[in-house]
Amino acid sequence: MNIKKFEDIEAWKESRKLIKIIYKFTEKKSLSKDFGLKDQIQRAAVSCASNIAEGFDSGSNQQFIQFLLYSRRSSSEVQSLLYVALDIGYLTEQEFQDSYEQTKTVARLINGFITYLKNAR
Repeated sequence: MNIKKFEDIEAWKESRKLIKIIYKFTEKKSLSKDFGLKDQIQRAAVSCASNIAEGFDSGSNQQFIQFLLYSRRSSSEVQSLLYVALDIGYLTEQEFQDSYEQTKTVARLINGFITYLKNAR
């Protein structure tokens, strides 16, 4: 793997896609007025990418793995909040599925990268 900067990390790239998805549907009229939920789900999505970037410069694989775990937890938080948005009626089933699938993609890539870093010792 040839990673020279955090922008080279696939999980970070997919996290950006997740952020776009989340911001797009949080601009919908009904959800845009639910400031608490809107803020929380946006922050969790942004946290996925931010923790990957922050961890990249952490100084060791072990510390980087810790930040990747934070990122993965943030993707789980997004998943939980997606259920809230669905249950309240802010999202269609299709919007929910598309968003949820992207969180799974991010988590899968993070898990793979963690495995890679553990084996790179």
